[in-house]
Amino acid sequence: MPNPEHDPRLLLLSPEDNVLVACRPLANGETVQSDGAAITISAGIQMGHKLARRSIAEAETITKYGAPIGVATMPIAPGEHVHIHNIRSDYTASYSLAEAEAAFAGAGAGGGS
Repeated sequence: MPNPEHDPRLLLLSPEDNVLVACRPLANGETVQSDGAAITISAGIQMGHKLARRSIAEAETITKYGAPIGVATMPIAPGEHVHIHNIRSDYTASYSLAEAEAAFAGAGAGGGS
């Protein structure tokens, strides 16, 4: 039986989770329901991708399947896409675009000797 607290377009994998999974693509400006509250999607979210169930603070643990999967690298608003641009994985090394650009610039764009 569907949970009346959550929109059928969203999947809550565990009650402890602070993210939801989109069961279908969600468009910018679309409104969904979670925990009895309306959440407006701030940017398109692809099917299978995560969105914030509630406000998530910078450095807060991201929980999916009732288990930690990463840490927020910036504040994340309800309905915002939760992905590699705003989390650091607890499983594999991940790098921000700024870190990659700095490393590339430090190595020199010219290549070699």
